Amino acid sequence: MLIRAAEIDGRLADVRIEGGRVAALGVLEPVEGERMIDAGGGALLPGLHDHHIHCAALAVARASLACGPPDVTDEARLAAVLAQPGSGWLRGIGYHESVAGMLDARQLDRWTGDRPVRIQHRSGRMWFLNSAALDRLLSGAVPPTGMEREDGRWTGRLFDADAWLRSALGGVPPDMGSIGKELASLGVTGITDMSPANDDRMAGHFAAERDTGRLPQRILLAGTLALSDAPRHASVTIGAAKLHLHEHQLPDFDDCVAFVSDAHERDRVAAIHCTTEVELVFALAALKEAGVRPGDRIEHAGITPDPLLAQMAEMRLHVVSQPHFIAERGDQYLADVEPRERALLYRLAAFRRAGVTLAAGSDAPYGRPDPWASMRAAVSRRTATGITIGHDEALTPEEARDLFLADPLELGHIRRIREGAPADLCLLDRGWAQARTRLDAADVRMTLIAGSTVHDCVDQSPVQRRPRTDAPA
Repeated sequence: MLIRAAEIDGRLADVRIEGGRVAALGVLEPVEGERMIDAGGGALLPGLHDHHIHCAALAVARASLACGPPDVTDEARLAAVLAQPGSGWLRGIGYHESVAGMLDARQLDRWTGDRPVRIQHRSGRMWFLNSAALDRLLSGAVPPTGMEREDGRWTGRLFDADAWLRSALGGVPPDMGSIGKELASLGVTGITDMSPANDDRMAGHFAAERDTGRLPQRILLAGTLALSDAPRHASVTIGAAKLHLHEHQLPDFDDCVAFVSDAHERDRVAAIHCTTEVELVFALAALKEAGVRPGDRIEHAGITPDPLLAQMAEMRLHVVSQPHFIAERGDQYLADVEPRERALLYRLAAFRRAGVTLAAGSDAPYGRPDPWASMRAAVSRRTATGITIGHDEALTPEEARDLFLADPLELGHIRRIREGAPADLCLLDRGWAQARTRLDAADVRMTLIAGSTVHDCVDQSPVQRRPRTDAPA
């Protein structure tokens, strides 16, 4: 394949692709029989990489009902959404207690009747079940420790028990074909799946999804310590050992230190989920005790005071942030987060100033999987209602873009289009000078992985194409 007149790092060049790699750059003549793409001056970027995503949960979420902001904001709307005809399972996602408080089975029963319903909280760590759901689940399974009970009855609140729920439901990993297509349309050519429960079973499933082309993206798989012992698959790379901290139920400190040490002994980095200051303090103490391995990472860093930021810089930790949470959840943060902490939310520029390696991921389905929306949020730092949070944390469009161009195995290295590099590419329909003012997924014209086209908006029908707008981001 020959891509002609593409803008690469501010200059026009032709790009020849052979054997899945960039074979040549410059002014090139076409070879007989070679497929030719006229880029027309459109910016050609390395394919974007989502450094924190939950693909299985995203696939399931696409078949679920939105039960929280911005789609559902009050009790009446939630009741209407749940009033679905049928007798099979109804699955809701994205719930936040600002809609109708902490749901319980009795409350859900009033809206759902005899149809089994389970609704996931926006945090991803709890479920709300109605009585019909409880009856079905407990008819063949022993209740887990995370199932809440008050005054001798089950409340319908289930905490940190996803593995038990999957087992009780008899579920199988989902088809990820639709997710692969969606990510390709956004210019995403690689993903780091950060689900803490990923094990050898999920490694096999991801390998099968990629081998069949349903999930064409390159896959770096984080997960359990046991994932180190999973059978090796050529199409899946094993990544970090993931530790998910919860402020209200922190693990034993020595166990946490042992987890990090065990990960290092298995030649893996540790990735620790920290959305609160308390979680971050705990994680840094454990990493200091265990010793830091190059590449150890903090996921989210939701609230980071300056002293902790300085400590992270000294320890040379990496941070994978979610800039779009300011846009998607910022107005709720303004209501829930203490004023003194608001400027500390999902910091970006401060990490760069301190020399902390920074990358970004969507956390989908707990955030939108669109990296371009995340870039816009990193530049604007505005909530959905236009309020700015932490204006000193804003990035330039180029800095925001590079959050998704970091090498997944070496986050401190920004991938560029070079001879010999994998031909994982994202072609825009306009030059970067215009694209940087928009940071819009609608500008993605073509996506290539190993030189194969996985998305081409030219080949789509008008119904399939994403609507376009020339309004600045």
